[in-house]
Amino acid sequence: MKISRIAAIAGLSALAIAVPVAAAAPTTLPSGATIAGVDVSGLDSSAATAKLQAALAPVWERPVTVSIEGQDQQVASADLGQTVDYAGMVSAAFKRAAGHHAVHVKLARTIDGKKLSAEVTSLGKPFYKAPRNSRVVLGVTKIKRIHGRNGRGIESSKLRQKLIDELRHPTPTRVVHARVSRLAPAVTLKTLARRYSTYVTVDRDHFKLRLFKRLRLVKTYPIAVGMAGLETPAGIRHVLEKQVNPAWHVPNSSWAGSLAGQTIPASDPRDPIKARWLGLGDGVGIHGTSEDWSIGTRASHGCIRMHVSDVIALYPRVPVGTPVLIH
Repeated sequence: MKISRIAAIAGLSALAIAVPVAAAAPTTLPSGATIAGVDVSGLDSSAATAKLQAALAPVWERPVTVSIEGQDQQVASADLGQTVDYAGMVSAAFKRAAGHHAVHVKLARTIDGKKLSAEVTSLGKPFYKAPRNSRVVLGVTKIKRIHGRNGRGIESSKLRQKLIDELRHPTPTRVVHARVSRLAPAVTLKTLARRYSTYVTVDRDHFKLRLFKRLRLVKTYPIAVGMAGLETPAGIRHVLEKQVNPAWHVPNSSWAGSLAGQTIPASDPRDPIKARWLGLGDGVGIHGTSEDWSIGTRASHGCIRMHVSDVIALYPRVPVGTPVLIH
């Protein structure tokens, strides 16, 4: 019994000796340890951090001088979104040391893109003058053209890239130059000429239809408009449909008499719509008439009448979608 007890105690002692004791985390960095090229051998965490800051800050965290049109402004690297992660680098070094690995830690640095962009905008603000877009005032007898105006401002994308390059690869002078350039308006008269390639006005008081092309008056035609009680409706409309030698779909109106609701074919002499039809909606349109004597008067039931030769000439020049101002 005594021998067995002694053997058990001996076995426990052997087991205790066999269990490894966890190595204590190092409190200082080993010989030859470097962080971002800085020798941090034998330093504890706080001393390594202090040495790193003393060595790296003068290089990586120096303010950047931004020169715009001879005006210089110093900007802190932190305001440009840069952060040097001293604590992270030191922590990584001690982790490598604890794992018995060679301690050579690279520079850990980030650039906040949003913060950088905001600073670029702030730098350019004193030099910014907004461009003015061209515009037109669409009238009945003419189109007033108002020219745009150039603005000015820094080339933000180029300045931003220059700052990124300087933060990533510091230069001895630490100076970045930016240029103020002309800013063209987004909308020019040429743009508007394409947008309003065709424009038509109906002048009811003077019995004139005017055709504008690329913002310029190119032709004026005599017309007839709606009679009293059946006036041609005022306002802005658009050409919704076009037809050659159209039939007349007689509206269900009292003035149509016995023809109300009927469709009169183009070959029927009772069809008042001659040669061409440019529909403006709600039964109103531009068309030719055989009653040439009515041109220059208020004679229609709401439509715009033209001489047959005139409406034939107008027809191919006015595409569907053209705005028509009736005044």
